This record gives sequence, structure tokens and C-alpha cells, in this order.
Amino acid sequence: MQKMIIGACGLALSLVATAVSAQSVSQSEIDQLGTTLTPIGAEKAGNAAGTIPEWTGGLPTDAGSDLPNNFLQNPFEGEQAEFVITAQNYQEYRDNLTPGQVAMFERYPETFRMPVYKSQRTVGFPQRIYDQVKQTAGQAKLVNGGDGIENVTPGASFVFPVPKSGAEVIWNHMTRYRLNVHRWYMQAMPQTNGSYTLIKLEEEVGYPNLMPDIDATTMPNTLLFFKQRVNAPARLAGNVLLVHDSLDQLKEPRMAWVYNAGQRRVRRAPQVAYDGPGTASDGMRTSDNFSMYNGAPDRYNWELIGKKEIYLPYNSGKLTTPGLKYADVLKAGHVNPEHTRFELHRVWEVQGNVKQGQRHIYAQRNFFIDEDSWQIGLADHYDGRGTLWRVGEGHISFNYKHQIPGYALETLYDLLAGRYIALGMYTEEASAPQFGGTPPTYNQFTPAALRAAGVR
Repeated sequence: MQKMIIGACGLALSLVATAVSAQSVSQSEIDQLGTTLTPIGAEKAGNAAGTIPEWTGGLPTDAGSDLPNNFLQNPFEGEQAEFVITAQNYQEYRDNLTPGQVAMFERYPETFRMPVYKSQRTVGFPQRIYDQVKQTAGQAKLVNGGDGIENVTPGASFVFPVPKSGAEVIWNHMTRYRLNVHRWYMQAMPQTNGSYTLIKLEEEVGYPNLMPDIDATTMPNTLLFFKQRVNAPARLAGNVLLVHDSLDQLKEPRMAWVYNAGQRRVRRAPQVAYDGPGTASDGMRTSDNFSMYNGAPDRYNWELIGKKEIYLPYNSGKLTTPGLKYADVLKAGHVNPEHTRFELHRVWEVQGNVKQGQRHIYAQRNFFIDEDSWQIGLADHYDGRGTLWRVGEGHISFNYKHQIPGYALETLYDLLAGRYIALGMYTEEASAPQFGGTPPTYNQFTPAALRAAGVR
């Protein structure tokens, strides 16, 4: 059994998973934010073994050099792995591996490996986010058994910094701090022999509290606006997806539209949710696999398993090196381990089980959420028979210039089919993701704008 940890905040997280709790956060627990806890709720101290360091604020904004076209220097360039976990020795490290990672070693014993580096707690956020978290801690409340939330300040991040239930941890992932972004990236679904077709996607994401023509207080239930255009291959080019995502989707369901370039029509797209197919994914991911998990959480009962020390894909600067060839990353079975980096970090494990009367192709999901960023780093997905089916990796990276974590790459491995999907690669593109700059306007995210976005 994997080792459990008692958090510095004094929350005794039982080995027995608990359902949604009605417990409220005490003022004494809130007062620990910024002292024994980091300002967003992680344990500030390192671990007893010294293999996880103390959090000291994260990387500074000048941790590396600006490179052309929005790329950043990897602050850990040249570092060597301390050791490598392979199919031959993984049993020695099993206490710090997820079932999905173990399954990958057993599925690909000759090629899958995990280079493990010195752990670096690089994630930090702007002071205004720390101030907001401290000010709003304890305000948000779960409703409808954790399916929705209320009393959330518009634009607030990390609404449950001292979580008491699995649902609250999931909401922290969904309300984590993010910025408006315009990005171009590649998606691929390699066959068992390693062959693939690149899908080029362009995305714009806007947050109401960061858009100058929107008063976020007038739309307190709007989480974000999302527009995604397929630019290649030619047979798919011009198809556009638009999503208005709600914070509480039971109160106000997600609204989605698609523009089909072949038909030149805009249509509502209710299938862009839950286990509906992801854009141009050949059935290799669901809509709610995007960003490791998104959307309404109401089809699952979320159980808080506890905190663990797990080898996460972390500080993945190798995967954002400008000029890195996609062909060097995409290999048969899984991505090339030469470009991955794993570190030991504390995570929250949350298990989702499909509710009675609900349906989803993933009957069970186990998420392993990084305590420093509240991002899901690893995800195990089980089918209706209880078989481990798909293993997700979110290769966490940190943009120190803009003080925002994200994913250098997302992968989802189908253990049964021997295939996988990889999305988020941009190292051969003309620009890395563009944060900041001129913020988008609401008019860019209207159904009327879809046709214009599809015709260029």
C-alpha cells in the first residue's frame, strides 16, 4: 500500500475514503495560509526524508532568459537525473508510483522508463492571488452534494485552500489560477507502430475578470470562454469550437457551438461535455479529459483518499525546448522518455466513482493533484468492468515570467489498444503560448464570430 502522509495543517486524512463533507474551515486553519501552509494551501515544510524540499516561494520571474517568440530558457537545463525507474527496478519505488505508472512499466517493459530528478518546488503566484485566497478562504460552499458551488467571488482562484472533501480538491483544480492565452499546438494519436498524423490546433481562452469589456460581477457563474480552431490537416481545417463554460453547471449548463467548414453552418454542440469525443481525437480522449479534467463534476461521487508522495511529471522544460522535433517526442507506445522529467511531490489523491443512474465510459477515475499548483499531474481511468484502461500524464511546467503553471504536454495512454494521444506540443511552432498582451473581447467568443474564425 502506498504511504499516507498527515498534512502540516493537521487534517488527518483517513485511509478510508470519505464522501463530501459538510465540515467548514476554521479561522485557525485559514490563519495557517502563508505560515505552516503555503499561501494556496500546500504543506510548506519538506518531507522527513529530505527528498521533497521546503517551499520557499517558487521560481522568481527572472529565473531564466527570455528567448525569441515567447519561449523561455529552461532553468534546469543540463541537470542530470538522479536515477531512472525501469520495468526491472520499479518494485523498489512502488510506494511512490500510481497504479497507472506500474501498468505502463508492465505494458512496455523494454521502452518505458521514468528519469527522476531532484525535486524542485518551482510554482509560485502573484501576491494578489495570495491575498485573494486568504481573503476568500472559507467563503465558497459546496451545494447539491458537491456538484456545484456557491458564494464564490468572481474570478477567485483556489476556492478551497484547506479542502475537507474530494469534491473540494476537484474544484481547486477547476478554479486554479490561469491567464488569458492565445496558443498554437499539435495533437497526435500514434498508431501501435508509431505512425501518426499531426493535428494543428489554435486556441484562445478568456476569463471574464481579465477581459476589459466585461464586468465579471454581472456574470458571476461564467468560468471562461474558449475558442478552438483546427488549422491542419486540410480535411479538418476551418472547423471551430466555441465554449462558454460555467462555474456551476447545474445552475447554468455549459454552452457550446461548432462551426463545420464543409457545411458552413454553426450548430449547438451539447456533445462537447463529459465523455463526448474530444476534438479530432479519433476517439482517444473524451471532452472532459482535456486539461486533465474539466466540466461539470456531477456524474461522479468524489472520495478523498488522502495525501501521498508520488513521482509526478514535473518541471518539464525539456518538452518546451524551442526546435525540439515532434518526431523525437512521439514514439510507438509512449512518448520518448529522453524528454521527460519526474520528481517526487506531494499530491492529493481523489477517486471518482460514477453515481448510480449516471453513465460515463470511465466508471472510476483516480486523480493525483499536485499540492503546489492544484493541477492534476496523473490520472488513472477504469472501464465499467473495473479494468485500468487509460493512464493520463500532465507534464507540469511553470512559466516563471508570468507566474503561471500549466502543461508542457498532456498524454493519455490506452493500455488495451496500445495507442495514445499527445496534445500541447508547440516546440516547432512560430510561437510559444502568448500570455498577457492585448486581452480578448467578448465579441471574439460569440456564436456570430465562429464563421469568421473558420474562414481565413
